[in-house]
Amino acid sequence: MVHAAAAAIYTVAAIRDIEARHAEVTPPLMERAGAAAVPQALTFTERSSEPPLIVCGPGNNGGDGFVLARLLRERGIEPVVVFAGDEMRLPVAAHGALGAYRAGGGKIVSEIPRREFSLGVDALFGSGLQRPVEGSHAALIARINALGCPVLALDVPSGLCADTGRVLGCAVKADHTATFIALKPGLLTLDGPDHCGKVSVHDLGLAAEDSVKAEGHVVTPALFASRLRPRPRNCHKGTLGSVGILGGAPGMAGAALLAGRAALKLGAGRVYIGLLDATALSVDTDQPELMLRRPEDILSTGMATALAAGPGLGQGTEALQLLRRTIAIELPLLLDADALNLIAAHPVLGNRLRKRTAATLITPHPLEAARLLGSDVGSGQADRLHTARALAEKFHAHTVLKGCGSVIASPNGKWFINSSGNPGMASAGMGDVLSGLAVSLLAQGWETEAALLCAVHLHGAAADHLVSAGIGPAGLTAVETIDAARQLFNAWTRS
Repeated sequence: MVHAAAAAIYTVAAIRDIEARHAEVTPPLMERAGAAAVPQALTFTERSSEPPLIVCGPGNNGGDGFVLARLLRERGIEPVVVFAGDEMRLPVAAHGALGAYRAGGGKIVSEIPRREFSLGVDALFGSGLQRPVEGSHAALIARINALGCPVLALDVPSGLCADTGRVLGCAVKADHTATFIALKPGLLTLDGPDHCGKVSVHDLGLAAEDSVKAEGHVVTPALFASRLRPRPRNCHKGTLGSVGILGGAPGMAGAALLAGRAALKLGAGRVYIGLLDATALSVDTDQPELMLRRPEDILSTGMATALAAGPGLGQGTEALQLLRRTIAIELPLLLDADALNLIAAHPVLGNRLRKRTAATLITPHPLEAARLLGSDVGSGQADRLHTARALAEKFHAHTVLKGCGSVIASPNGKWFINSSGNPGMASAGMGDVLSGLAVSLLAQGWETEAALLCAVHLHGAAADHLVSAGIGPAGLTAVETIDAARQLFNAWTRS
């Protein structure tokens, strides 16, 4: 199997920089953008007796729509073009595109007619939108969403913030999005995936990375391919690392066991589970290979090569004392769940965490992230990229902000967005499995960034594999993703 290269992601500011560097290209960028959308538009219109609808807005995105309309007319397809703006206030390029469309005989109307269409094209607002959509423009978006035919968005679905994926009041729900030059973060995280449909990237012949270095990348196995190699025949459990997992307070032993099973099945040589609830069980009868120990034994005997703390840890006094000791040990360390809540409640732990010299990973969900930053969930989710990067900087830790389009940030400023996974993962225990996958790779000697990228992508890909086989998304359980992850990981290493 050849692993697809990781696609570049650019913020709107970087896209504007690229556009400025190519302002004088021939044909112009607007012409290229409109032309790039023609093949997709034709797939819906060529075999239909109904016309396509193109809704053009007051800026350059509207200009892209006028170019598309003109090119469709040249192919014998007469679109219905709605212009929602003031012709005298159009940017120069968009004004020229409207003029060229009219010069060829094209007409515009001011509102969407009550009729059937083969396709709705959203060219209302592009990637530069920053304010909420209101009034007549909001009404237009509502009409587009109610068309009852496929919808193609040009560059970004109107109303979606291209940098954050946040809906600005209301947004078009497209079936397809033809984005120009490169991917934007908002297409991939938060509400973006629910509004973009299938995304295609059209570079307009610019080769963006030749002029502006990519700010982020989509996670694919290409980013950690150098680590995906078969095991040497001459190996044993001692060469494959030992995981120590600390958690399992009364009533929450299952979280630690889920993490342990995931670590074992991703290849760690040995997995020790330090349960705070010493009376919970002496053996995991479903996974007897796991070695149950007292937490202090794992910390004091040096039996682990990487540690994870948090799954089912609780926030009591014993958990706090255990976490203090754990942070002080200079081994690769993953922190999740209640370990993160304790750090948020006790800032001195955060200071100690930041001073660690060994690798640190943190895997918060949005509420945990808000607590760590002294903020609220709404603010953190409004700009997930900023939140993940702020956490990585604050704690000097490789960070994944979990959720739709999980954002991964490194202390050195690098960032990534993961697109594997599905809504079936919105169930209890999924975070525990992710912790186990990541700490297993750490114990086996993987570099921190590669371990986190692989664990996050693999976990989502495992869930996708299960759903494609008819298991979920409703009712998909965390434990089911463990065997699927093992299967995929072995397939990757054999390729």
